[in-house]
Amino acid sequence: MYMTASGPRGVIYVGMTSDLAGRAWEHRERVREGFTKRYWVDRLVYFETHDDAKTAEQRERSMKRGRRDWKIQLIEKNNPGWRDLFPDVVRADGFEW
Repeated sequence: MYMTASGPRGVIYVGMTSDLAGRAWEHRERVREGFTKRYWVDRLVYFETHDDAKTAEQRERSMKRGRRDWKIQLIEKNNPGWRDLFPDVVRADGFEW
């Protein structure tokens, strides 16, 4: 489960994937049509890992239903500067960035 944003306190997108580095790259490069491409939501600002897809899907659904201010608080608690976490995720997968 992850959240991307257009910038600090900007447009927020909540998603789920089994390949965070790959999906974050797609957001950054705007290769897929849709919401994130249209609104330049390309900065990975928050993510959680889960042991199974069902748990991740449940968390994604609850996050999507959550209020915007709650999402902002969660992001700022873990990433106060709204730093793009993509390089960290890529390095964790064993690649240089």
